[in-house]
Amino acid sequence: MRLIFFALLFLTNLMNTFGQSKPDSSKHLVFKGVPIDGTLEVYVSKMKESGFTLKGSRDGTAVLAGDFASYKDCSVEVSTLKQKNLVSKIAVKFPGREDWSSLSSNYFELKKLLTEKYGEPADFEETFQSYEPRDDGSKFHHVLLGSCKYYSTYETPKGAIRLSIENDDRRTGFIKLVYSDKVNSQVIKKDALDDL
Repeated sequence: MRLIFFALLFLTNLMNTFGQSKPDSSKHLVFKGVPIDGTLEVYVSKMKESGFTLKGSRDGTAVLAGDFASYKDCSVEVSTLKQKNLVSKIAVKFPGREDWSSLSSNYFELKKLLTEKYGEPADFEETFQSYEPRDDGSKFHHVLLGSCKYYSTYETPKGAIRLSIENDDRRTGFIKLVYSDKVNSQVIKKDALDDL
């Protein structure tokens, strides 16, 4: 009987040991398998390990280049608040497009993947300001003028992800994907509120 008691006690302890979650950064939003947390230098180092190349760093933002979500030559900005070296936001700029067809195709393809992973967007709008253009040339012209309002925002317990169509100095259109970590954004907001 004692042997059974000790065997059960041992198994219970073993299950408790393996059942405990690791004290990792699971409370943070994840980008490319890396929690959005830590200093800029540490985060950039982890991105380099994931295959990205550092292009430069300035004023609390590092710019990297690499492949993301099956798209080649993406630009990734890793941002911190200058006063607090804590990574809180990642912005991916996908390669520029010069026509509505390929730009909207990229947008809807990424939206489909994000919806599959995070569920339906919490907020979205897919309109043109003033009037609805009839052809692809007119739609792309609206992108370049900044009057195209296409975005989808996904809310998670760990932060928000926003997909949008943007323009690059009115020359090309591109897709932008921004990951905002909830925990670190709140830390930065708290510091700002403390200053007021």
